[in-house]
Amino acid sequence: MNDKRMKSSDWSDYSFETQAIRSGHERTHEDEHSVPIFTTSSYVFASAAEAAERFSGSQPGNIYSRFTNPTVDVFQERLALLEGGERCLAFSSGMAAIMAVGMGLLKAGDHVVSSRSIFGNSVLMFQNFFGKFGVVTDFVDLTDLSAWEQAIKPETQFLFLETPSNPMMEIADIKALAELAHAHDILLIVDNVFCTPVLQKPLELGADIVVHSATKYLDGQGRCIGGAVIASDELIEKSIYPFLRTGGSTLSPFNAWVFISGLETLALRMKTHCENAQALATWLEGQAAVKRVFYPGLKSHPQHELALQQQTGFGGVVSFELQAGQAKAWELIDATQMLSITANLGDVKTTITHPASTTHSRLTPEVRAEAGISDGLLRISVGLENIADIKKDLSRGL
Repeated sequence: MNDKRMKSSDWSDYSFETQAIRSGHERTHEDEHSVPIFTTSSYVFASAAEAAERFSGSQPGNIYSRFTNPTVDVFQERLALLEGGERCLAFSSGMAAIMAVGMGLLKAGDHVVSSRSIFGNSVLMFQNFFGKFGVVTDFVDLTDLSAWEQAIKPETQFLFLETPSNPMMEIADIKALAELAHAHDILLIVDNVFCTPVLQKPLELGADIVVHSATKYLDGQGRCIGGAVIASDELIEKSIYPFLRTGGSTLSPFNAWVFISGLETLALRMKTHCENAQALATWLEGQAAVKRVFYPGLKSHPQHELALQQQTGFGGVVSFELQAGQAKAWELIDATQMLSITANLGDVKTTITHPASTTHSRLTPEVRAEAGISDGLLRISVGLENIADIKKDLSRGL
């Protein structure tokens, strides 16, 4: 079949790698080979009647690039297919995606149960902003199913988690939590940023909504900021799309185009990320200065078997705790010459950060301690450089 005439639905019988390269793009009359960037704020209608039909929703088509854009559409359709979801909406950042989910699903008096092992800004989003409008969030141990169940109240709307967690690399039992959520008629929302759909598909395990920071692995080269929400068409249309259309946390066409390119190499990159991370984690376990390594690919990881069941790889992030505290952790970071000292992750370049003083620094010491984030903890997003060079650079400070 000529792919010029192929629709998104036609790609369901193709492999992940092919979907990531070709799906979602319907060629224009210009017969372009690469996805074009539509840098336009608005669209022209053939008549006043057509304009009215577009705005009412009775006729499909573009209206205004705050909420409809052809380039963004390609990214959305492609990521929805890769995650196994019915529909995807793209946002200006991963945090904007989480904000949209909360604003679309929550109201004053509602309750949320969240893992305490999530990105620091996600914690603050629930505590400081949703909390300001009368939404209460209780934080529980990611791996304690009974704690999740005990925290659910009649007013609970959803469970929220990251797995693997940031930065402790804990693994949640997605299937068990989905069954728990649905038994209480509530939703399960999973942040899939660490695994991507290459390694894990939460919707297939029973989750209702998947969120992404496209800034990380989906881009893969640290170029752009973006986010996404994947769910059923009903959930998106009823709860998430209205917030995007009104709130305007819009993904730019250029950023969408960059992410489309990133998806084309995602499967290849994740394979090498996993291989390098496994090798680095194994090596770190043998270093005298290292107290403990947190990586689900290690047999010493408490959820290693669970990771084997629900993931097809263990990911590219390795965290480890030093025998000493913050001073030694900073000394190790400063001793590196090649690694990038930055809080971003999912890049082809290896990055290193000290979570207690960066990504999770705005949390109280008590909250960090509950999450297991000590002053001696370091997080490495393992890139695609030669693994020997990564080890050599870390050896300067170990």
